[in-house]
Parts: sequence; C-alpha cells; structure tokens
Amino acid sequence: MDLETGVYQNRAKVNSWKTVLTLAYQSLGVVYGDLSTSPLYVYQSTFAGEDIQHSETNEEIYGVLSFVFWTLTLVPLLKYVFIVLKADDNGEGGTFALYSLLCRHARVSSLPNFQLADEELSQYKKDNKKLCNTGLGSRLKSMLERHRVLQRSLLVLALVGTCMVIGDGVLTPAISVFSAISGLEFSMSKEQHKYVEVPVACVILIGLFALQHYGTHRVGFLFAPVVLTWLFCISGIGIYNIFRWNPHVYKALSPYYMYQFLRKTQKGGWMSLGGILLCITGSEAMFADLGHFSQLSIQIAFTSVVYPALILAYMGQAAYLSMHHSAEIQMHRVGFYVSVPEKFRWPVLVIAILAAVVGSQAIITGTFSIIKQCSAMGCFPKVKLVHTSSKIHGQIYIPEINWILMLLCLAVTIGFRDTKRMGNASGLAVITVMLVTTCLMSLVIVLCWHQSVFLAFCFVVFFGTIEALYFSASLIKFREGAWVPIALAFVFLAVMHVWHYGTLKRYEFDVQNKVSINWLLNLGPSLGIVRVNGIGVIHTELVSGIPAIFSHFVTNLPAFHQVLVFVCIKSVPIPHVRPEERFLVGRIGPKEYRIYRCIVRYGYRDVHKDDMEFEKDLVCSIAEFIRSGSIGTNGTIEELEKDEDKMTVVGTCSTHEDGIQISEHDINNTETVGTSEVREIRSPPVMQRRKKVRFIVPESPNIDTSVREELQELMEAREAGIAYILGQSYMKAKQGSSMIKKLVINYGYEFLRRNSRVASYALSLPHASTLEVGMVYNV
Repeated sequence: MDLETGVYQNRAKVNSWKTVLTLAYQSLGVVYGDLSTSPLYVYQSTFAGEDIQHSETNEEIYGVLSFVFWTLTLVPLLKYVFIVLKADDNGEGGTFALYSLLCRHARVSSLPNFQLADEELSQYKKDNKKLCNTGLGSRLKSMLERHRVLQRSLLVLALVGTCMVIGDGVLTPAISVFSAISGLEFSMSKEQHKYVEVPVACVILIGLFALQHYGTHRVGFLFAPVVLTWLFCISGIGIYNIFRWNPHVYKALSPYYMYQFLRKTQKGGWMSLGGILLCITGSEAMFADLGHFSQLSIQIAFTSVVYPALILAYMGQAAYLSMHHSAEIQMHRVGFYVSVPEKFRWPVLVIAILAAVVGSQAIITGTFSIIKQCSAMGCFPKVKLVHTSSKIHGQIYIPEINWILMLLCLAVTIGFRDTKRMGNASGLAVITVMLVTTCLMSLVIVLCWHQSVFLAFCFVVFFGTIEALYFSASLIKFREGAWVPIALAFVFLAVMHVWHYGTLKRYEFDVQNKVSINWLLNLGPSLGIVRVNGIGVIHTELVSGIPAIFSHFVTNLPAFHQVLVFVCIKSVPIPHVRPEERFLVGRIGPKEYRIYRCIVRYGYRDVHKDDMEFEKDLVCSIAEFIRSGSIGTNGTIEELEKDEDKMTVVGTCSTHEDGIQISEHDINNTETVGTSEVREIRSPPVMQRRKKVRFIVPESPNIDTSVREELQELMEAREAGIAYILGQSYMKAKQGSSMIKKLVINYGYEFLRRNSRVASYALSLPHASTLEVGMVYNV
C-alpha cells in the first residue's frame, strides 16, 4: 500500500511539474512579448539625442550596459519575480489586485453598495491574521478607515496607474512595430526609407487592431513559439557578437562603470536614463497577467529563459558597438540591426516584426482587461464586452476602446516618426505604473502581510529611489514626447473621476429616497393595481429598501406581475465569486406579496452570464430560498424591516444538486418519469405556452402546503415569461449647486451616460422583454 501511495505521489508531482512547465512555456507568448522586444530600441533611444555620444573610449556604451544589467536585475528580477508576485489577490495580479487587497483589509472600498455579507465570501480574505492592537500598523489602518481624503487619494493613485497602463496600450504597439521595421533602412536608401517606414508601420498597426474582434484563441498557440524563437535569435546573435568582437565585455557589468558613466556625462547621462529605462518595459505584465498563469511558471520562464536571453542580447550589442565607432554607426543611431550579421538581417527582421505584433497584442488585451475591471468597480462607463473565446478565461474585446486605441496609436506613429520621442513617452508611462505599484505594495506589506512598517519603508526607499531617478529623467523630456502619456492619463482620469462621482451621487439619491415598508403595506398584496401572470425583474443598485422609482412604476403602469424580484447586480472587491456564493436572496414584505430581493455578486474578473442562463439561475435560487425555510412572516413593520435585511446565500443551479432543480422544455415533450428520490412540482396544462417548467424537489416530508403553493406560483409565473423593468434616470444638479458640480453632473456625467452602453445591453438582457421608465434625479 505504501508503495502504491508513493507511485501515486510521484505521478502527481510529474503531472504538476508538467503543468507548471507548460504554463511557463505559454507565458512566453502572453507575458514577455513586450519585454523581449525591448532590445530593438533601448540603445537607439538612449543614444538618439544630444545627451550622450558613442565615443572611442567606450565609457558611454559600457555605462549604459551596466545600467541595463542592474536595472533588469533589480526591478523585474528582484522586485517583481521575488516580491510583487507574492502579493496576488487569490491568484490575480495587477494594480486593481493590490487596490482590492487594501480595500478588504482596511475597509477603504469605493463601492457604495458594500454589505457585511460580502466579508463572508470564501475569497474575501486570504488569512485570518489580525493586526496588533498597538503599533504603527494598526494606527495606519485606522487612519485610512477614518479619513475619506486618504481613501480617495488611494483610489486616485490606483486610477493613475490604470490610466498609465491604458496609455502604454497606445504607445507600446507604436514603438514596438516602428522599431521592428527600422531594419528596412539597410535595404534601401535613406530617402526611400523615410517614405516607406511610417506607411508600413501604419499598415501593420491597422491590421493588428482590425483583427482584434476575432480574438487570439485561433492563433494564440503561435505566440509562445514566436517569442521563444525571437529570444533564441537575439541571445544567439549576442553570443556571436561577444566572442567575435569583445569577449571582455562582461567586465562592464560591474557597477563601477555606472559611476564612470555618470561622472563623465553628468547631466547628459542622467537625461539619457529615460532611454535606458525602456529595457524594463513590459515588466508589469508579469504581475498583471498572473491570473492566466501561476506564480511559479512566470518565475521559471523569466529566470531560465527571458532574463539570460536579454542580458546576452544587450551584452552582444555592446560588444559590437565597442569595436565600431564609424560614421555609419552614428548614421543608423546605434540601432539594433546594425549589430546583426548582414546575411541574417532579413530573417531577423521578419521574426522581429512577428515578435513586436505578439508583444503589442498582449498589451492591447491587457488594456481591455483593465478597463473591464474599472467598469466593474464603478470607475468607467459601461462598455460592450465581447468574449472572444468560450474556453480561455479573460479573452475579451471592447470595440469602442479598440478603435480609440488604434486612432491614438496611428496619431503617435505619424506625429513622432522616430523612436526617440516614442521612447520618451513610453518610458514615462512604464515608470509611473511601477511607482504606483511600489506605493501600493508598501501598504500591502503592512496591512495585508502584517509586516513591520520599517520593512515597508525599506521597500519604498530602495525601489522608490531607483524608480524616482528614472521618473525624473523621463519627466524632463516632457516637451520631447513625454507629454503624451500625461495628456492621455489626464483625459482618462477625468472620465473615470466624473463617472465615479456621478455613480456615487446617483446611489446616494436612491438611498435617501427609498420607499418605506409602511407604504408597501398600505397598498396591500395587490399593490393597488392588477397583478398579472409572469415575473417582473426590477433592476436596482440598492441592496436594501425599495427604490423610489418603484413608486413611479406603480403610479404609471396599469398592471404588474404576480411575482416581483428586485435584482441588484453588484461587484465585490475580489477577482472571482464562487458559483455557490453567487446569490443573496431575501423577501420584501409579507409572503403573500410575492416580492423578493436577489443580490447577484460578481468579482471584478468574473464573466457575466447570458440572459437565458441567468434567468434559470435566478428562478432556481428563489425556489431554493423558498424551499429551504425562507424567512419573512406576517408581523409588525419593525419585524418586516428586520427580515428585509436578512439574506440567504444561494448558489447557482449547478452548485446545489441536493436542492431544487429546474427543468424547462417544449410543451410537446412534457412526459417525464419520476423517481423515488425526487418529487416533481408541475404546472397545470395550459395551452399556447412556449415552455413547460417544472421544479424537481428533493424528497422531504417537511415541505408544507404554503411552500408548495408558493413554488407553484413561481413556476406558473416563470412559464408566463420574465419581463425586465429598468429605471432610466436623468441626473441634474440641484439649484444652488456650484458651477463645477453643474459642469460635472449636467454635462460631463450625462454625456458619458448617453454615450455608454445602457443597462439592458451591459447586462445582456433580451431587448424584447425590457421596459425602460425614465425619471429625473436632482442631486
């Protein structure tokens, strides 16, 4: 028996390592496409301006190589691979992952409809450790929870990082593709190349963005081989150049050469750091794409393949340049292709273009993903989400954002026409995201990892000093291209702030104008109008109480459905909500009113279901709530208000196999065979119904008559159909409001609301079954 156990354990280890190595291989195409193409433009951007020149002494080229080596070692390797990757949010990474961790551990969430029940989600906290009652850590936590200004500052910090990632989605495709095709200059004259380079880059970029709606699942299997081939190619060329031109170039890895570089070049050397910075472009993708892979697989891929290949590539370029100081080298601006052996330039050019396209594809997909997260957290207008793959999680396409990115990318390519200004712009966006990550990580170390404030301080000082040095060198190039990411971030940050502010004001209005339970009781079970067959689903943002717009419905509609469900679809600050914890179901008013509340919880990385599957899960969750001894009886107003706040956690149909199951089929196929394990509650035969619905109820002697009657009513209502009632609100600032508030609400927010996707589209509701009722809010 022990031998068998040992065999099984060995097989499990083998399978586990196979999985890790497979993920490591696949991560090359998704995570490292951008980082692996950086040798195309680092030296070219560094020596492009008048800051430093490639001289006979080689002090400049050796100093740049030393800076590149230690920057790659300290930032991607030490900071990201060994520290930041450990700060995952239940397997997810990125700026919003860090922010959501802080929201949960310090209760600084910007989501207005937060509930205590959300803290009971299984993924809400990773551990049960508590901060000490004394010390700087607990004081920092209480200070964040008390001061709204600090909470808003934390949100703005996270949004700045997010906006810079979006800006990188504009700049990375431009500089990667433009640098890749710069090898054409060796096959034509300078005058011809000037007229060919930009059009070819634009054609490739247009094709790249035009193919986004097809998704990457059909060609995604080619990404890893392309990047792996590229890495082997640049490392092979690097080894050749080292042995062919300067075998002693490894000495330049010493930090002494950085000192020599800065001592000789002084201010020019400091300003050239903006070009050196580009060697770590794409490092943030290791953390941002963590959810698609595993921490170990990303670490293995970087340390064993990517890092050595990049170091060899940079050393090879430096070895070649150290022995070439001719006018031809200066003419080609110390580019990548000048160090490639002539007979290999065309194959390398083709591989470089493919690698640049793969790297650009990864950052574009990442931009779609982060905008989806912002929208889920109420910080971006509703957009159309197209899931391009039913098998691969997270592959989405956003048409509006795609075309905006394409236009901006083309504008940057046509406007700049050189890697120098593109590099200045891209460098500032990259280093700003890294600074934001460093700041958020320092808080995670204290509040989530429960480490000392001194350790967090050391982390900020060490990595923050390095990044601040590069940030200052990039910012000084404001007029030479660095203004682009700042302008893009300002526009996107303004959109996010206006939308978030308007969303909060709208929610505050709903909370302040809730209808009392006493008003509902005075209407009686019929609500003062005719109750017809069917289920009426009323969408609301409230998690408790009756929205004011419901009284507007009752006043303006001649009839209402026999079963009413107030549905709140909300996001919680975790990446995924388990299906068995998806629904919170409760009752509004006495049982005979047949009014329910259903809160549907999604994580910021979850995929919303289509309307048919959602309807089935919604009805099934209410039925399971009724069967499992639902709360809510005829009592006083105070008792009913208390019962309204009591919610029951119910999973989707597939998660409670021992509970109620729902079966829907055509009217012609109504014959079923019962078993001894379940009872079937069937609806009576009714002519001209499209579907026959039945509940399969587990065998239980405790189901009383009232429960069976309530289930019967719910089933008949489901057969009659489901209608969705949406409140279309129009917000206006109150009279006497400040001019800024009027501009933000009356023009900014309303413009974004009119041009964003309506609720029915964003929630994938069937348009034929949707009714919208308008109402003006004065906030």
